[in-house]
Amino acid sequence: MEITRLHIVIEGIVQGVFFRASTKGESEKLGLTGWVKNCPDGRVEAVFEGDIDKIDRIIEWCKNGPPGAVVRNVETVWEQATGQYDTFSIRY
Repeated sequence: MEITRLHIVIEGIVQGVFFRASTKGESEKLGLTGWVKNCPDGRVEAVFEGDIDKIDRIIEWCKNGPPGAVVRNVETVWEQATGQYDTFSIRY
């Protein structure tokens, strides 16, 4: 199992559609740690840490998001895992 970290920014209609709560739920199902937050410019930003295969799955999920979301662009940056998170949280 290869543990890695992904920083992702999702653009589109992604606020006001339960994107953060749904991302948290999906991440917890996959056993990922990290955080998700709304950005002032209307995007959603997240950091995921965990098994690379599970992070690939959350990327695919983020490309669609929850019902009501319209994802226009997803930017990803792979980083080295730090192990600093014990859970997945919503940041405010």
